[in-house]
Amino acid sequence: MKHGILLVGCGRMGSALLVGWIERGFDPKAIVVVEPSQAPLGVQGVLDESNIPADFKPDVVLLAVKPQLMDAVLPPYARFADHAVFLSIAAGRTLASFERILGPTAAVVRSMPNTPAAVGRGITVACANRMATSLQKARTEELLSAVGEVAWVADESQIDAVTAVSGSGPAYVFFLAEALAKAGEKAGLAPDLAAKLASATVAGSGELLYRAGSPPKVLRENVTSPGGTTAAALAVLMAESGGLQDLMDRAVEAAANRSRELAS
Repeated sequence: MKHGILLVGCGRMGSALLVGWIERGFDPKAIVVVEPSQAPLGVQGVLDESNIPADFKPDVVLLAVKPQLMDAVLPPYARFADHAVFLSIAAGRTLASFERILGPTAAVVRSMPNTPAAVGRGITVACANRMATSLQKARTEELLSAVGEVAWVADESQIDAVTAVSGSGPAYVFFLAEALAKAGEKAGLAPDLAAKLASATVAGSGELLYRAGSPPKVLRENVTSPGGTTAAALAVLMAESGGLQDLMDRAVEAAANRSRELAS
């Protein structure tokens, strides 16, 4: 079968992509999943590379295994390099690391999705090597867009900053909800109520930002009355030294530096 999808690994992100493809009307018969721990419903599941049907010739091999397992898992799939593009969602694995195993003529796209992909609201940034054609890039974008928005960078070194902003970003937002809830408790609210208010506020604000289509700054200004309660809080959060922007700058820098270390 030509123009099929070979999904190697079906953990959280792999599963999210698979669900997105099926919901978008992709033919389940054109998908083979290599996953030792489960057989996904609706598609053909195999235990390992040796069980892939001999007549199955995918145009995309999507690698959704843990980065530390990639060197052991990838070599048997090199046989598809003459006709398929390899799409990786493994953090920290560079294009060069795939080329070393698959060969210098292999078409490879490295991508960094984030966890909101699980609800179809993710964003993925991708970078292709020189061997990937425009058609192959379009095909990988089609697959990635099943779980959210897709953007491209030409310079692979930018993936470290992408990882720090959008890849790790959901954890920052979840921690914001945690911190807001704890602050509510200190202000006298019952823990359950503080947690409910914080979670609903963060989720609702995110949805408003998504639907409004306006820059965050505009939305912030719209809900900030001069001399009011919000302005008083923002005076603390927006302090030049020790404020939220200062903390976020340092957090993103730390994450980007760690991404570079893991990719070296």
